[in-house]
Amino acid sequence: MNPSEIFQTLTRNGLGILLLIMALLAMLVIPIPPILLDLFFTFNIALSLIIIFAVVYVKRPMDFNSFPSILLLATLLRLGLNVASTRVVLMDGHNGPGAAGHVIESFGAFVIGGDFAVGIVVFAILVIINFMVVTKGAGRVSEVTARFTLDSLPGKQMAIDADLNAGVLTQDQARQRREDVRTEADFYGSMDGASKFVRGDAIAGILILFINIFGGLAIGMLQHDLSFAQAANNYVLLAIGDGLVAQIPALLLSIGVAVIVTRISSSQDMSTQVVKQVLASPRVLYLAAAVLGVMGVIPGMPNLVFLLMAAACGGGAWLMQQKALEPEVLDGSDAMSRTGGLPGDAKAAEPTELQWDDVTNTDVIGLEVGYRLIPLVDRAQGGELIGRITGVRKKLSKELGFLVQSVHIRDNLDLAPGAYRITLLGDTVAQGEIVMGSELAINSGQVHGQIRGTATRDPAFGMEAVWIDPLQRDQAQTLGYTVVDNGTVMATHLSQVIKQHAHELLGHEEVQQLLDGLAKSDSKLVESLVPKQLPLSVVVRVLQNLLKEGVSIRSLRLIAESLAEQAPRTKNPDELLEGVRMALGRMIVQEINGLETELPVMALDADLEQLLLNSLKGGGGGIEPSLAEKLQNGLSDFTQTQELSGRPAVLLVSPAIRSWLSRFIRRSVPGLNVLSYNEVPDSKEVRLVSTMGNNGRVGLA
Repeated sequence: MNPSEIFQTLTRNGLGILLLIMALLAMLVIPIPPILLDLFFTFNIALSLIIIFAVVYVKRPMDFNSFPSILLLATLLRLGLNVASTRVVLMDGHNGPGAAGHVIESFGAFVIGGDFAVGIVVFAILVIINFMVVTKGAGRVSEVTARFTLDSLPGKQMAIDADLNAGVLTQDQARQRREDVRTEADFYGSMDGASKFVRGDAIAGILILFINIFGGLAIGMLQHDLSFAQAANNYVLLAIGDGLVAQIPALLLSIGVAVIVTRISSSQDMSTQVVKQVLASPRVLYLAAAVLGVMGVIPGMPNLVFLLMAAACGGGAWLMQQKALEPEVLDGSDAMSRTGGLPGDAKAAEPTELQWDDVTNTDVIGLEVGYRLIPLVDRAQGGELIGRITGVRKKLSKELGFLVQSVHIRDNLDLAPGAYRITLLGDTVAQGEIVMGSELAINSGQVHGQIRGTATRDPAFGMEAVWIDPLQRDQAQTLGYTVVDNGTVMATHLSQVIKQHAHELLGHEEVQQLLDGLAKSDSKLVESLVPKQLPLSVVVRVLQNLLKEGVSIRSLRLIAESLAEQAPRTKNPDELLEGVRMALGRMIVQEINGLETELPVMALDADLEQLLLNSLKGGGGGIEPSLAEKLQNGLSDFTQTQELSGRPAVLLVSPAIRSWLSRFIRRSVPGLNVLSYNEVPDSKEVRLVSTMGNNGRVGLA
């Protein structure tokens, strides 16, 4: 196995971290020979350099989110080396300055020149810089950043949910955004704790230095009979060298901590970011050159050095100014993306008046709220409406058979404080008012008592209701009321509006998406249907009519097969609709009556059916007003009777008049289902419960 394969095996299985931890434990209890100390100290310095370079060149702090763990391991490695080197210094220091390895000896002799006083001063300066300046500042920045990051977490999550519901983000993008927010909070929280490691490491370095000095002097003079001068020459030199070897990597890591917690996420690394921002304007260098030039002509100052630096700053400013004056060379794609036209037409493409791009798109579904309702849509204030609306969209998309568009929520100061408004394609289709701090007790028709509150009506279904105090919830439920909170009131109202106007939400783009999805499993069917047999507009009209009649289009394959079968005979959307309803008969009846084998229905008298059929064939498209009123009243009474008994209201008529009759009573008798004989599957047993005659009277069958 070559070295590359060994490295990949160690990193893939996590063995490298385990081996490093085992080495740390070994250094704490097992004497380390000087040659291994040299190797480990060199590795420690190299690791610190690698870490600080990685910090400088990373573009976002989140891209280096393993930094707290790496910082902990590097700190433990350095402390383990301090323990191992202290053992060697105290045990073998009487043999001379080279007893603890060449790295410690070199730092003790070369860096400080073998002078104890210089070594102590240099070490003290490094400790002060590390402990008092870098570490303390980095710790404070980490603490503040962690606090503000955690405080802003709910607001960021609410913004992501709002963008998701507004359709700005996809589910995958929103999931990635949430993961980034959580990672950021975890990172800065970990950095707040990790900065304490660095601070503790600086304190440990000071203590270890004094332990080595005083312990070495005592051991050298008492155990090895060395003179004070000789013991100091050996042990003090080794202690200072050991301290410097440890403090330099510690200072590098402290700088790395300070850099990464003060970084701001950007698309550039730190060096590019700093140069671009500090030297963004030639004026900065011109001013620096002027000040340095004035200082350079003052008698007694190092004139040559100041004048050379002033000339360098002035020359740099001049070069930056000349570069800024050069025309920017753009390739074709850049020019077109910036000007909207050909590369040579940049000036001509500058907009001087409104363009089509300036016209904003109208929200398909909108929800406007008064300022008192903002807490309902603000997760930071405990609002759950956004989550409920997402659930409503998901539920309706499954029921209706197509993806319901996102709901764009915004506040509207023109509304009353507790009012809300639901819009479709820019038009207001429903509105309501919420009493904040109250709950809505809805009278479902089986209430056996009154409750104190503000009388109103349920905005979704128009049922009698009362705004009550939340403390009255148990009392209201005991009396038979259905009690819901404010968020449920608005979500239910929105759900009902979307159901009623589902056909307006289904357009050519949505139908094309449905057909593309069907083509993945049945490509031949889609290819033969659109556009060979039927244009897309006819398919859209048929699907819209199904939704208008409350029929789901989730069985798209059955619908497409029925359309393909009828297309050679007719292209009329109304005639195609009746054929599709026959194909969907089992689903339609099951939605009305479930899995019950018996279907209770009402039928029209044969004379009344013939009268309606003759009226339609006559071309008038309607009936006498008196008969229409009687028909509506009779059907409404039948529907109410069926609903009170807990049974579905179904009117069974001939296929020739089903479509017209369905449109006729859609608004006046909304709970009545109009079926044709051909739509009832063979598995259902039809039971006639009542009939209606020419006089509009309903009689029992």
